[in-house]
Amino acid sequence: MELNLTNKVALVVASSQGLGKAIATQLVKEGVNVMLTSRDSEKLQRVQDELQSLGKGRIEYCQADITRLEDIQTLVGETTKAFGKIDILINNAGGPPSGKFEQFTDEDWQKAFELNLLSYVRLIREVLPELKSHGGRIINIASSSIKQPIPGLLLSNTFRLGIVGITKTLAEELAPFNILINTVAPGRIATDRVAFLDQVKAEKLGTTSEQVAKQSKSTIPLKRYGTPEEFANVVTFLVSDANTYMTGSSLLVDGGMIKSI
Repeated sequence: MELNLTNKVALVVASSQGLGKAIATQLVKEGVNVMLTSRDSEKLQRVQDELQSLGKGRIEYCQADITRLEDIQTLVGETTKAFGKIDILINNAGGPPSGKFEQFTDEDWQKAFELNLLSYVRLIREVLPELKSHGGRIINIASSSIKQPIPGLLLSNTFRLGIVGITKTLAEELAPFNILINTVAPGRIATDRVAFLDQVKAEKLGTTSEQVAKQSKSTIPLKRYGTPEEFANVVTFLVSDANTYMTGSSLLVDGGMIKSI
């Protein structure tokens, strides 16, 4: 199978750690030139140094807060300035706070909307002129909550579904320009975010995060958490030339955890 990713250019959002970093790493290994971004310039510098040692694609970084339109516009501009084009957009963002409905204020809802949905809208809008000129790939990272709500993650449950809606709608609008867009939803992947959520749940239940993780793994047919690398492999396939006919889809990478059809 030929991926044909050498010298393609990818903008990978929230790529200083977790799933974003794993995706950036796998793309670089395939010869992709990658623009890293997050709010933490020190982390970005470390990741750039780490990935540059792989000796494959070029790596640049641009510090940005994706809840700010000006930062997004600068980020896209810096990407095209550094590499001359953009072929791939990986939309990604950290999760909003956990909690129940009555705990959240209008400000909480607004912040979650700006981080987990509006940022995706803005990023797509800014890269679209470039992608429409030669085709490309867009991946919207969501959550397994697009199929089954996660208790205590109301804000995430709400706005991740919006990602599915925009992906499905844009699949038709962008198809004439050879732009394929898909949603990829992680289940329990071994990242700092999942470890944090396990710890929060453990504190509420008066137990340990190890016990929470053990119970969670027992509900997954494969009996383990996935690795960021496994998740990144799926994304890499979808943005490559090996995928020429999948668009508008929502793919779970969850080890069979979600039982819905």
